[in-house]
Amino acid sequence: MNLDYIKPNEWSIIEEGFNADHVEASESIFSIGNGAMGQRANFEEHYSGKTFQGSYIAGVYYPDKTRVGWWKNGYPEYFAKVLNAPSWIGIDVNINGEQLDLLSCAKVENFKRELNMKEGWLSRSFKATLQNGNEVLIATKRFLSLDIDEVGAIEYSIKPLNENAQLVITPYIDAGITNEDSNWDDQFWNISNLTVENNQAFIEAQTMKTDFHTCTFMQSECLVDGQNVGLQPQTVKTDNKISFIYKISINKEETFTINKYGGYTVDRNHDKNGLVAAAKSALDNAVSTGFSALLDAQKQAWAKIWEMADITIDGDIKAQQGIRFNIFHLNQTYLGTDAKLNIGPKGFTGEKYGGSTYWDTEAYCIPFYMATKDQSVARNLLTYRYKHLDKAIENAEKLGFTKGAALYPMVTMNGEECHNEWEITFEEIHRNGAIAFAIFNYHRYTGDYSYIPEMGLEVLIGIARFWHQRATFSTDKDKYVILGVTGPNEYENNINNNWYTNYIAKWCIDYAVENIDKIEAEFATDYTRIMNKVRLSKSEVAEWKKVADNMFFPYSEKHNVYLQQDGFLDKELITVADLDQTQRPINQHWSWDRILRSPYIKQADTLQGFYFFEDHFTTKELERHFDFYEPFTVHESSLSPCVHSIQAAKLDRMEQAYTFYLRTSRLDLDDYNHEVHEGLHITSMAGTWMSIVEGFGGMRVVNGKLSFEPKIPGQWEGYSFKVNFRHQILKVNIGKDKTDFELEGDKELDILVNSLPVTIKPNSLVTV
Repeated sequence: MNLDYIKPNEWSIIEEGFNADHVEASESIFSIGNGAMGQRANFEEHYSGKTFQGSYIAGVYYPDKTRVGWWKNGYPEYFAKVLNAPSWIGIDVNINGEQLDLLSCAKVENFKRELNMKEGWLSRSFKATLQNGNEVLIATKRFLSLDIDEVGAIEYSIKPLNENAQLVITPYIDAGITNEDSNWDDQFWNISNLTVENNQAFIEAQTMKTDFHTCTFMQSECLVDGQNVGLQPQTVKTDNKISFIYKISINKEETFTINKYGGYTVDRNHDKNGLVAAAKSALDNAVSTGFSALLDAQKQAWAKIWEMADITIDGDIKAQQGIRFNIFHLNQTYLGTDAKLNIGPKGFTGEKYGGSTYWDTEAYCIPFYMATKDQSVARNLLTYRYKHLDKAIENAEKLGFTKGAALYPMVTMNGEECHNEWEITFEEIHRNGAIAFAIFNYHRYTGDYSYIPEMGLEVLIGIARFWHQRATFSTDKDKYVILGVTGPNEYENNINNNWYTNYIAKWCIDYAVENIDKIEAEFATDYTRIMNKVRLSKSEVAEWKKVADNMFFPYSEKHNVYLQQDGFLDKELITVADLDQTQRPINQHWSWDRILRSPYIKQADTLQGFYFFEDHFTTKELERHFDFYEPFTVHESSLSPCVHSIQAAKLDRMEQAYTFYLRTSRLDLDDYNHEVHEGLHITSMAGTWMSIVEGFGGMRVVNGKLSFEPKIPGQWEGYSFKVNFRHQILKVNIGKDKTDFELEGDKELDILVNSLPVTIKPNSLVTV
């Protein structure tokens, strides 16, 4: 069943009424993060029901040894696990001898959970009647600080309603945790030290194999009716847990509050021998600032993010809630402040997929970060890939490629491939193309060419060498073919001549050659340095060109479309409309064999190429391909609906574009694919932003200028967004019959609106 319990609200995600069946889904949806760490929305107090406990530290992982039935040459040694970190949020609550546990309460009333996206905090409140007859009001608020990103804070309040209460409150930090997913049930953490000092607790632990050193810490203060009561705790230590036990008697209608501060210091940012000292400093800073002032700073920090990143929608609360939910989680996951990090597909909301970096970053996320942050953030993401180039060359060597050919990993933490399903690892090689496309896209949008001579050309050369070697000359076709691949549509494995893969391979070679020529002509010093480093000859480039110029593209004269792959028309072409809906999603009902033989497309594949290279094709060609492939697409990849939404808008099919937009924006909120309990689809959330800005707003870059073709769904009264284009911030406000443009800054901007030139002067309104 789809979720339907999330209340429509413009700025908050709200759940009312306690339902144990919703707990794991809500733990995903209400997750919080600050770029440096994150956690699922687990209850602070003990909960004996079904729950997925999860706390995560950015960049910390474990190489879980690959588990396969038989080994194949080139298999990755390990699958990188996003590590479930020691937890600092726990607060056990005992009231007159009975433990508070929502599952075992006699009654739970007025349960409300809220994720306030505008201000960046999570709250929960309810009235509980315990088995012993005690009635209590519970209210909690929690956030992960953007200002002090090693610290989070919890305010947890208890108010007895019908009798006085002897409270035993036990905040703790716990390193005795396991991952939901592990191949061999290995121990991931080694706990080295547990220390307590001045009501502060510290657990030092390091990861096995990768040897990341961390310190998990906490400190608490107790208040009654807002006054600090200076309670001193009893300390209990076990092998992997430190608890502080606070005991106090309070009268009914009095409110006891514990403010708990916790978090992590990591040797990615500090000397490994100084983690406790760094934790003390972070705690002293947080506690002296206090919960209220930290929360005020949190609100201000989020206000600054929203000032640039917000998209407003008038007249459609569900659509508004959807886009803000997506923008909020993207910013919780990655803020661009640490060039060593990337955007994991589940962010800090779950463990599925492992790894921190997929092709999703280049294909979907970079446009969002380019336009809503400073362009340096997108440049950092490209630099991240440059720093992994040597590993990409190693990855290719393991598969038999030579001479500096580079195959970027499908999944990675440090540049090494760590995805171990052969049909993905060895065959889903289109990922290389997305990385080259991101370099092109960055230059097209920002106008900053400097990345290419500094770093990007080496990446493009490694990728071009890969495509040259991966192609095979077919004497039968008298063309170059690419055999045994999986395209973005993972419902077809080990197929030949996936159109998207062949097309992007040709484009990558052409783009590499174009930039080699440009750098030779205009950046002589860089050209000499790069050629000496990569040992590239003119004759090798000529061999690449032979492949690019003679690439095979499967085509159907009957249907007048490029074929997704050689054998697509051999399938029984039954459309999704004629598919038994009780069989959806097919990946949860069908065998893999049946899926592979079916015509059903997991995500945009041929249409992904038409999205990237829109200006290579006419609108008529797009329409033909959209009409042919969309009826077979089941959209069981989170990356699919956004591309279809953009293309439907381009084709003036606004009702269809709107339907796809709602699906991408509320994919997790409404749990379309019945898997939200595993975590959210973070990287595809950037596609939701693209659906509005590139789809409905029609934003493109044409000959170095921003271009718009504004359209509006019938369900909306208006919508607005901002983009940072080449250090100028443009606000676009689109209504039913006009579009307003406003420009911040001090110089004018020339744009195109419906192909006509328009000049926007600073700090003045232009209406089209």
